[in-house]
Amino acid sequence: MLESGNIMTVQLPLKPTCRPCSLLGLLALIIASECHYTPEPDQRRTLPPGWVSLGRVDPEEELSLTFALRQQNLERLSELVQAVSDPGSPRYGKYLTIEDVAELVRPSPLTLHTVQKWLWAAGARNCNSVTTQDFLTCWLSVRQAELLLPGAEFHRYVGGPAKIHVVRSLRPYQLPQALAPHVDFVGGLHRFPPTSSLRQRPKPQVAGTVGLHFGVTPSVLRERYNLTARDVGSGTTNNSQACAQFLEQYFHDSDLAEFMRLFGGNFAHQASVARVVGKQGRGRAGIEASLDVQYLMSAGANISTWVYSSPGRHEAQEPFLQWLLLLSNESSLPHVHTVSYGDDEDSLSSAYIQRVNTELMKAATRGLTLLFASGDSGAGCWSVSGRHQFRPSFPASSPYVTTVGGTSFQNPFLVTNEVVDYISGGGFSNVFPRPSYQEEAVVQFLNSSPHLPPSSYFNASGRAYPDVAALSDGYWVVSNSVPIPWVSGTSASTPVFGGVLSLINEHRILSGHPPLGFLNPRLYQQHGAGLFDVTHGCHESCLNEEVEGQGFCSGPGWDPVTGWGTPNFPALLKILLNP
Repeated sequence: MLESGNIMTVQLPLKPTCRPCSLLGLLALIIASECHYTPEPDQRRTLPPGWVSLGRVDPEEELSLTFALRQQNLERLSELVQAVSDPGSPRYGKYLTIEDVAELVRPSPLTLHTVQKWLWAAGARNCNSVTTQDFLTCWLSVRQAELLLPGAEFHRYVGGPAKIHVVRSLRPYQLPQALAPHVDFVGGLHRFPPTSSLRQRPKPQVAGTVGLHFGVTPSVLRERYNLTARDVGSGTTNNSQACAQFLEQYFHDSDLAEFMRLFGGNFAHQASVARVVGKQGRGRAGIEASLDVQYLMSAGANISTWVYSSPGRHEAQEPFLQWLLLLSNESSLPHVHTVSYGDDEDSLSSAYIQRVNTELMKAATRGLTLLFASGDSGAGCWSVSGRHQFRPSFPASSPYVTTVGGTSFQNPFLVTNEVVDYISGGGFSNVFPRPSYQEEAVVQFLNSSPHLPPSSYFNASGRAYPDVAALSDGYWVVSNSVPIPWVSGTSASTPVFGGVLSLINEHRILSGHPPLGFLNPRLYQQHGAGLFDVTHGCHESCLNEEVEGQGFCSGPGWDPVTGWGTPNFPALLKILLNP
């Protein structure tokens, strides 16, 4: 292993490192064997709407593929998440370092040896690993990749609002059976970039203007969530926060400066991002990327902010997977990360979804607070064998993230109580069972809600989400030098809640306490203390006669539309400050 900066480069052997007969025997077993298996048999391989094929890719074109190597000690990893995140545990707040995590989950020597020999034989080159050694990203030609992964057939596709180009294989790939104990999945083949669901809604109509506001701005949020001008970062700690941007989405420094000039005059703030990790493109600013940065930095005001930019500049890269690799390769990371990204659970293979969940567990043991948007399709809807069901989203449904739903003001022009924003994503996972930390809250909801949908529409025993919420309707954003009103989506509520938690981390650090880390076990033990309970409204779902477009409805306590509610900063700070 050679270390180059923060990247560990694996030098695949240029010549056999064992006796020729042994190596030939290994390669014969791995390559020539007719016994193969399909790592992702349940991966959806239909072309997403709005994408078209431009034909087969040149066989000599270069591809970047990421191999997820089988990890060790995952049960112990799960135990450690609980131990460092539960206030009742003696290990609470005693987070692991990246070196600790690597020592725990690093693939076995046999796995490392077998996979490296296999890739060497295929002609893979420029193979980079990460600190935990459980991902390996290599370059191959299309011809080599299709020989390495029987069944794969690479085409170039174009689609999405930005008409981006990607190289993918809709056909299932296979691996030699000898690799089954060693490789979870291969990234860069199947998954297409999801499109942003952020929307600009029509301005509500109103008569008269006295005492009204005309859209959500930092001052409106600070009024609603009881943040004063003093509730900002001190600038004296190593506290930091981050957001991640994907899918050719970029922010512009000039937009951030203009946003703060227009809307940041009544609180101390930073007018520039402290660090960009990855490549920041030169294209037009994206509304979603602009929104993430501007509201994370105005809610978590005067706190050092990083932006993870994983646009997938190469057509074969998966931006979300690239972000996970960055987390596995940095020893010092921001304490709070907000991510406005999601896919339908059913569109992802079980191998992929379980492995990503493990990556989120790794982050939790390191004391990172990961907040994901709950999505903008309410309960969702799809048809299974001719019957409608709700459609959960991932990573929102992961048990190891804090998921943020959305609300609206009861009166859209007044800083009033909040009600459900009908687009707020929420529901029950079809993949992950209900974690113990939310058992009491979810059972209470299921037993007391007067408006439950038919039981055939959702998996009542699954991980339920969201966990919390914030305003998601009617935001002002500056993008490409233009102030844009009435932008809506849980992509707005997520950085707002993240900024609030960063302010609480500031107080904890100044008091000598560790950062909050994975919040959910503590959040559910508090039964909603420090949050405004949202008790009115339902979100959208299937437009059929049985449910008539209505999913779940909010009520007292936790619910799968707004979680425990929205932040009341002074009360939440009091609850979360100690220990």
